[in-house]
Amino acid sequence: MGRTVSLVHAPDSWFIKGGADAAALGLALDGCTVVGVRRIGKLLMMDFGDSDEQASAVLGLRFGMTGRLVVDDHAVIEKLEYSSAREVPEWRRFELGFADGGTLVIVDPRRLGGVELDPDDTRLGSDAFGLTAVQLAGALGTSRTALKARLLDQRRVAGLGNLLVDEILWRIGIDPAREAGSLGRGEQGRLAEAIRSTVAELADRGGSHTGDLHLARVRGGSCPRDGELLDRRTIGGRTTYSCPQHQR
Repeated sequence: MGRTVSLVHAPDSWFIKGGADAAALGLALDGCTVVGVRRIGKLLMMDFGDSDEQASAVLGLRFGMTGRLVVDDHAVIEKLEYSSAREVPEWRRFELGFADGGTLVIVDPRRLGGVELDPDDTRLGSDAFGLTAVQLAGALGTSRTALKARLLDQRRVAGLGNLLVDEILWRIGIDPAREAGSLGRGEQGRLAEAIRSTVAELADRGGSHTGDLHLARVRGGSCPRDGELLDRRTIGGRTTYSCPQHQR
């Protein structure tokens, strides 16, 4: 907060989303001051304005599975399960330089994240961190879509990814292939609580992509709870692991 942008370096046009380009980012952010930082789901937003703290632009940051935020040469997360620990200059997809000499850099080997000027956060569903049973019931509705696919839809619930949903449903014992609208009120309440608690726990430990999940989530793995061989399926277009014994 309070730092003024003196440099906008966006060498990778693919990494700039929403129809903007490097010139537009520079025009909108250069000389502006960070007046706020907030988050909805997987979207981190930086508010920029003038010295009177009037917001004039918003920069949205997304990190995907392999993106890391590095502030003043300090990586917020040191290790990601599906990324690389190597330092490759070309992986520095976006950089802000500040007047005090500091920097904010997004390092992303696989280019799965992105930056966006003035993102439309109204398209996102309720944030997973504070998801209530009522909000979850609204997100699931009477849909016949697989529960996992519905939970991965950021328009329904913001902030849940593939590994995280597998972990949550494994913990609570619900089959990811069940129809989203088939959950009863009690199940919805338990699932909402499991989402909140699991998201908070993994956030404290660096997130789901640090690899800090049950180790059996691999091909041929067995459930740590009951020893059953895990099912490996594709649900909602994503590789899915679940236990056929206790997930119903």
